[in-house]
Amino acid sequence: MELRKYDHIGEQVYSGKLPNGLSVFVVPKRDFNKQYAFFATDYGGADRRFRFAGNWLDTPAGIAHFLEHKMFDMKDGNALTTLSANGASPNAYTSTDITAYYFECTENFNENLDTLLTFVSTPYFTPENVEKEQGIIDQEIRMVEDDPDYAVYYGLMKSLFRHNPIRDSVAGTVESIAEITADTLYNCHKVFYNPSNMALCVAGDVDHLEVLEMAQRILPTEPGELPERDYGPPEVLAPVTKSVSQAMEVSLPIFLAGCKSKPIPARGRENLRYELVSALALEILAGHSSPLYFRLYGEGVVNSDFSASFESVAGEAYSMFGGECRDPARVFDEVNQEIVRLSENGPDGALFGRIKKASLGRHIRSLNSFDAICANYVAGHFRGYDAFDVTELLSAVTEADVTAFFQESLSPNNMAISIITPKE
Repeated sequence: MELRKYDHIGEQVYSGKLPNGLSVFVVPKRDFNKQYAFFATDYGGADRRFRFAGNWLDTPAGIAHFLEHKMFDMKDGNALTTLSANGASPNAYTSTDITAYYFECTENFNENLDTLLTFVSTPYFTPENVEKEQGIIDQEIRMVEDDPDYAVYYGLMKSLFRHNPIRDSVAGTVESIAEITADTLYNCHKVFYNPSNMALCVAGDVDHLEVLEMAQRILPTEPGELPERDYGPPEVLAPVTKSVSQAMEVSLPIFLAGCKSKPIPARGRENLRYELVSALALEILAGHSSPLYFRLYGEGVVNSDFSASFESVAGEAYSMFGGECRDPARVFDEVNQEIVRLSENGPDGALFGRIKKASLGRHIRSLNSFDAICANYVAGHFRGYDAFDVTELLSAVTEADVTAFFQESLSPNNMAISIITPKE
């Protein structure tokens, strides 16, 4: 394995690629008691249409999430039970673009890693256990649909996007998961859970060569075909609808506004640089250190729930801001006015410097978190950049970069707002 040193942050990474195409990363953390393993596939809720072996295939909404749930089932028991009994704390998640399985432990690391690699690479589906899981996820979907945060987010997604599958819930719908069969799950596992489409990252006081040897011994030996993904017709920047609202059991209105922007580079350092610029710009616009937030919070219009963020996934890019708010229409207008001001004048130099230093500090502190290290490193690998380059790229961001983001990526013509109002 190749060793790369990052002297500016005091980190090292062993990296290697197996003959089957799996990328393996080990971040040594000497004299730590805890070990952490993160095994992920470049496959998420938006990857529903893809070409494999020359054929285009369509799969139901929610299948990536359903597959994540079912992977813990083994012929001789359940992997969660096995890992927990062996001193590990395991879990998994499915997002729009990634599915990940992970655990942390302070003992029996090799045995737990063996279990993780085995169950993720060895599917076991039957009509009976698929039907049982459909009932479980059916209830999960119905429960989350009553969550105001879920409703306001997907209200915004459907307002912004016409075709892209990011407008649909990662969990799917009751109707879509009813279409899932054991054969569908086996097919998706074969396509997306092949080692060429996956990465393993481990952090802790572990032997990197042992990790590599275990992965080579347990996982399939042959590389797989990488699927071509299709997210639908190109989206226009104008939203489907400017505003949508729904009444629910909330004490205060909740709103989420979003703005579509041109897609950013899909891979490489430029992808990371743009995400860092956007995060800095939105913190200056509406973060808890921004003049706008300070004024609105002081007037009691918003509370500490108010935030802003940027997303780039499935070929699309968009910014969001919102939270609990007594007057969503007013806050929406005030944010738009602040965008115009920042586009014309740029950010205050002193504020830019403070927020940039705070962002650098957060990234450096995240190096104390094994789960953040592994998740960020794998996500960067899938997008073609090195996550440990963050501090170098962030240090080079200028006020002009942030001003350009306001001018190019936050147009009022491309905005929509989703509001949850209290039931009378």
